Amino acid sequence: MSERKVLSKYYPPDFDPSAIGRTPKHLRQTGPKVITVRLMAPFSMKCTHCGEYIYKGRKFNARKETTDQKYLNIPIYRFYIRCTRCSGEITFLTDPKAMDYKAEKGAKRNFEPWRDAKNDIEETEQETLDRLEREENEEQERLERDKMAELEEKMLDSKREMAIADALDEIRTRNARIERNEALSGDVALTHVRNEADEARLREEKEIEEAARRAFTTETGEKVKRLLEDDTIAGTTPGSSQTETPPPPSFARVKKPKKPLINGLGIKKKPKPSLV
Repeated sequence: MSERKVLSKYYPPDFDPSAIGRTPKHLRQTGPKVITVRLMAPFSMKCTHCGEYIYKGRKFNARKETTDQKYLNIPIYRFYIRCTRCSGEITFLTDPKAMDYKAEKGAKRNFEPWRDAKNDIEETEQETLDRLEREENEEQERLERDKMAELEEKMLDSKREMAIADALDEIRTRNARIERNEALSGDVALTHVRNEADEARLREEKEIEEAARRAFTTETGEKVKRLLEDDTIAGTTPGSSQTETPPPPSFARVKKPKKPLINGLGIKKKPKPSLV
């Protein structure tokens, strides 16, 4: 069993390493760093070799290469993939400026209406600085306009509040005037009613006095005299006989006689039979 685990290998005297097609790693030519990665298609594309459509999100085994290009000190990477139909090579690059990917060779990106066409235009650093400065100035102007609009809105609100306050004061004044007029008219009506009631009472009293005067006056105009007070006190009247005055009522307590107990219980005594 031990003879199968051979650690040494035999090299013949005429062995030539350069005749081998595969180059060892330490002898390979140095260049851009390339590694194999697994990725998904970042955008929908059409192969320029066979016209095959590759949808976004399809998975590929790709080679990732670091290029010498940079954007704001951000390295740009290149990816190599193969078409699923014709195995044509397709390459695309990262685009840090637009935060997207850009097709380079072997495929054409499909039309996407939501993408901004300005991102496809390459600009220099000076153009980028000018654009950023212009956008900053526009932002400042917009903020100033917003402040002016806010100030105008506050002025309009204050004017509206003043107009509302004036209208409320006018309404309160009109309501107070109406209430005062109603109160005055009510007092006048109450005074008129009271005067009418007083006149009716005086007129009624005069009628009662006139009826009493006619009742106690004869046809000749003489007044009817009252009966003598002495006769009235004595209890006699003219043309009537003298009568005795009844005794005054007595409120003394009268004792009632007690009833026998037998009668109280409802028992009757039987008469004794006679012996004769």
